[in-house]
Amino acid sequence: MVHTSSKLTASVYALISISFWGISFVSTKAVLAKLDPFSIVVFRFGIGALFLLLLLLIQRTRLRVSIKYLPHLLILGILGVFVHQLLQVTALLTIQASSAGWLISFSPIFTVILSVLFLHEKITLSKAAGMVLAITGVLLVTTTRSGQSFAFSMNIGFFLMILSTLNWAVYSVLLKSLRIPYSPLLVTFYMSLLGLILTTPFMIRNKGWESLLLLNHTEWAHLLFLGVFVSGIAYWYWGKALEVLEASKVSMFLYLEPVSTLVAAVLLLQEKVLFISIAGGIIIIMGVIIVNGQLVPLLLSHFKKKHP
Repeated sequence: MVHTSSKLTASVYALISISFWGISFVSTKAVLAKLDPFSIVVFRFGIGALFLLLLLLIQRTRLRVSIKYLPHLLILGILGVFVHQLLQVTALLTIQASSAGWLISFSPIFTVILSVLFLHEKITLSKAAGMVLAITGVLLVTTTRSGQSFAFSMNIGFFLMILSTLNWAVYSVLLKSLRIPYSPLLVTFYMSLLGLILTTPFMIRNKGWESLLLLNHTEWAHLLFLGVFVSGIAYWYWGKALEVLEASKVSMFLYLEPVSTLVAAVLLLQEKVLFISIAGGIIIIMGVIIVNGQLVPLLLSHFKKKHP
């Protein structure tokens, strides 16, 4: 039985992770004009891996891992870094950062679908209704753009973003189920390092390092933020949260990520957000909460403990 304080701490870790990830869409969008998708992934995870290595050395953590867990780390590196980040960065070439933030809330729905297919869980009427509601919200977000209300504007970016949410559901379930017997910090370091190695040849082919000279101070700040806070701390904290909480409960925090993205997009990128897009985002959040079916019971349980 996990202590309540441990669950609260794990919840804080998950909340910090999604806050950084929510802002990451804005920072990625800010440097996409100068760097190609492969270069962004290489530089941010290179910075992230160095930061995590520094933390490991400060903590005097043993870096050696058993060879039998290398396939596990490789799979996590491919899914969590190589595939996931390239899907998202490429998607941001054609969609707004705020739209990407809303669409990431679709991930818990895929978690339910994976549970039905591979864990033989039954889908209830409320879960089915929640998925329909969320899909309705996604259609509202993806068929509206600034100045073109209700104009159909679906493009490859939206499909890539939704595909990335499916990939993240698979990654989170694997990270929880593989039970690699090392600290989340060490696992995140090797996962980042392997993802970095896989992506580097593409960056070399594109001579991405030449574009670094084109970055101004603001764009460098965005890149450093992506490396240290998004690729380093956020991935590490997500692993720490999954150590304590069930994957489905941790995924609940993804509902709040769009709020972080929307605020950052408006403040930093001056993106215009239509009311219909906000309404669609709210509908997505409502739908995935219904699908997950855990928010209300969790709040009631917390209330009963405080007021017996």
